[in-house]
Amino acid sequence: MHYQTILFDLDGTLTDPREGITRSVQYALAKLGIIEPDLAALEHFIGPPLLQCFMATYAMDEATAWQAVNHYRERFKVTGLYENRLFDGVPALLGELAGQGRTLYIATSKPSVFAEEIARHFGFAGHFKRIYGSELDGTRTDKVALLAHLLECEGLAPEATLMIGDRKHDLIGARRNGLDAAAVGYGFGSREELLGEAPAYHFETLEQLHRAFMPGAERVDQSLR
Repeated sequence: MHYQTILFDLDGTLTDPREGITRSVQYALAKLGIIEPDLAALEHFIGPPLLQCFMATYAMDEATAWQAVNHYRERFKVTGLYENRLFDGVPALLGELAGQGRTLYIATSKPSVFAEEIARHFGFAGHFKRIYGSELDGTRTDKVALLAHLLECEGLAPEATLMIGDRKHDLIGARRNGLDAAAVGYGFGSREELLGEAPAYHFETLEQLHRAFMPGAERVDQSLR
């Protein structure tokens, strides 16, 4: 893999935030009188911008959806942040990439203040030059805008930069900004969702992703079948 700069999504790519996000969504809904006992039914909230997800899933107007987001944050900033775990193999992957002299960034729709605390708490912040996320007012929750902002601020060459993510939003954001993208199948996007965006690479497992960056890996399996 020739890319000098690697951009990583956070949720579903570096960490498994399933418990913290779904329980915080469940809490927010209960505050609005909506009872959802099945946490699995809320997993589609992992990855996309929360405001739009509340609006689309529960037919909320924007004002009500913002209430839901604020209720979500009441729980998430205290408890949900820490109901999270690194995927097995992530520390080894990040160490390998850093050892090769590549420059790493996080690019997440999650507010920067939360993403930075997660990276600090779970001990992987030091691998990244900078963490780029959204603002609490919703600015840059869209991955197209977020990646455009990152590229401009860092002066990155698109042809030397790879975006790695587990949802279609990562792949769309990359394509719209002229970046190649690697889709990972171990996160929360379905195979159909990911392959529908025709990423340059598709890795079903984190082990496959890691192997693609190993010295001597001259040919990467790019089969999208």
